[in-house]
Amino acid sequence: MSAAAVRALDVACTVLALPVFLASGYLALLAAFARRTASVAAIAPRIRFDVVVPAHDEEAAIAETVRSLLGLAYPRSLYRVLVVADNCSDRTAEVAAQAGAQVLVRHDPAHRGKGHALAYAFEHVLADGFAEAVVVVDADTVADPGLLSAFGARFAAGAGAVQARYGVRNPDASWRTGLMALALGLFHVERSMARERLGLSCGLRGNGMGFTCDLLRQVPHRACSIVEDVEYGITLGRAGHRVHYVSEARVLGEMPASASAARSQRRRWEGGRFALARTQVPALLRQAIARRDPVLLDLAMELMVPPLAYLATACLAGTLWSVVAFRYGAGGWPALVLWTSSAAGLLLYVARGWALSGVGARGLRYLAWAPLYVLWKASMLFERSRPADEGWVRTAREARP
Repeated sequence: MSAAAVRALDVACTVLALPVFLASGYLALLAAFARRTASVAAIAPRIRFDVVVPAHDEEAAIAETVRSLLGLAYPRSLYRVLVVADNCSDRTAEVAAQAGAQVLVRHDPAHRGKGHALAYAFEHVLADGFAEAVVVVDADTVADPGLLSAFGARFAAGAGAVQARYGVRNPDASWRTGLMALALGLFHVERSMARERLGLSCGLRGNGMGFTCDLLRQVPHRACSIVEDVEYGITLGRAGHRVHYVSEARVLGEMPASASAARSQRRRWEGGRFALARTQVPALLRQAIARRDPVLLDLAMELMVPPLAYLATACLAGTLWSVVAFRYGAGGWPALVLWTSSAAGLLLYVARGWALSGVGARGLRYLAWAPLYVLWKASMLFERSRPADEGWVRTAREARP
């Protein structure tokens, strides 16, 4: 290989390292700031809540979720559980009513999906006038007893939007759910803790999120994409509101254990997220610079960072290539430093996320499946791309007694 070709290859390796270095550095920065903040002082229960459960064909799971919510450690006179049976073809509405929930039945086949169901529920809540705040809990979820008390304290302290800690209810169902428990520790816990310390918006995760009714009147919920939670979180950021992270409140949702269910759900979620990034990132960056707004800048960065499996694979390949090239005189210091620094940043991010996830030693066992998960994710890249529609993404449930 000629000297010119070697130099060109080294320059290409250096240029390719730059976006990986920036993404890894961003994640390492969040890892460094990921510390639990002091809890807000508890207050006597006084805020009235509507707990909204959007549901589509959830006959098998909805009763357990309703019972969990009706058992929260909060005065029953101060909250209601509202199940939105959205375009259901089963007995979701009947089972939810029998379990003690109030049920809103919605039939609109032309406008399906969680975003439409939430907009319908919020409109009902605001018109009804009972509640001062709304909490959203998925139909496959159990919540900590102190959920409403923790949210009430944050709302009383001035927060308009909050997000609970979101974890996995069935981590031992398969290697996929175990790895997902670790992944949520990185994505939902580590990143959210860091953003709360930095005064940024922790973002919305779709499950265990809450809003004051005043905020919903100021910033109506019109997010109806497949990633309606991320979309509405961006809308709130543009309107000058950040989402506060409530680490002391937790919700546990069920994750798909089978390959087919996980593939379908992951494809649609990531497809929706990529589509949102293409349409939102340029405008977010312009607005962040014009307003000098760190919240908007962070929301843009969050969308630009690729899924960890893809980022780690690129980082591993680039690091190995730069080390070998440097060893044999085909690469220079810049490429080697950028790639190895990226690898160190990702290791810091993963290690800190594992420590915060609460999975303990089991997390190392889950992490051993990461190479198989990367191969599984890579196989999805070779499938024919399909547009992410705006219908329901429903987790395939495990067999229940």
